[in-house]
Amino acid sequence: MSEQEGTVSERLDDTTYAELREIAARYPQARSGLLPMLHLVQSAQGKVTPAGIEACAEILGISAAEVSGVATFYTMYKRRPVGDYHVGVCTNTLCAVMGGDLIFERLKDHLEVGNDETAPAREGDTHTVSLEHVECNAACDYAPVVMVNWEFMDNQTPESATQLVDDLRAGNEVHSTRGPRLCTWREAERVLAGFPDGRADDGPAAGPASLAGLEIARERGWTADNADEAAPQSEEGKA
Repeated sequence: MSEQEGTVSERLDDTTYAELREIAARYPQARSGLLPMLHLVQSAQGKVTPAGIEACAEILGISAAEVSGVATFYTMYKRRPVGDYHVGVCTNTLCAVMGGDLIFERLKDHLEVGNDETAPAREGDTHTVSLEHVECNAACDYAPVVMVNWEFMDNQTPESATQLVDDLRAGNEVHSTRGPRLCTWREAERVLAGFPDGRADDGPAAGPASLAGLEIARERGWTADNADEAAPQSEEGKA
């Protein structure tokens, strides 16, 4: 592909540009919309492109350098394309101890990739998969946890994770353990941009391990203190 063709391919279409403006208009301070705007760019173009950065900067009235600074700070914004399904393996302390490191090493070998790389397509594959080690997913009660396009896959093992990526590559329908059927990365990015796909209530929202404390509190009649009653009063407030 020539440099000129590459530039043309990165141009935002009119619909995406209009939706970027729609996102900015949701906020009293337009620049507060930058994070969802970058997600929309990724949904449309598969990564954060120079054209996407320039469009966000123009709409928000800020510099391209400011937009780029945000896009390079957060790891969920990508400067190169990822797979149709982006697999993140938690390697923080608890998940690592419970097997997260083993899962990550197994998947690197199985997919023949390093961190934050996309696996080469095999004959017969219908979708691509990329792999990344991620920081804590705040799901320690189901460690070790893998995420696919930001949806939870709980209580994983090297074997189940290997089967998971094979199913994704083959185009088999896969459901999150605490959410809906897995969609593609671009579809998930559009949801993160603030354009719901109507599946927010599909699947269980929380499992027994997450609700154990709540169940114990209900059994024992425990309730949280009223914030106003629990807060210490100043001498002026007591008067």
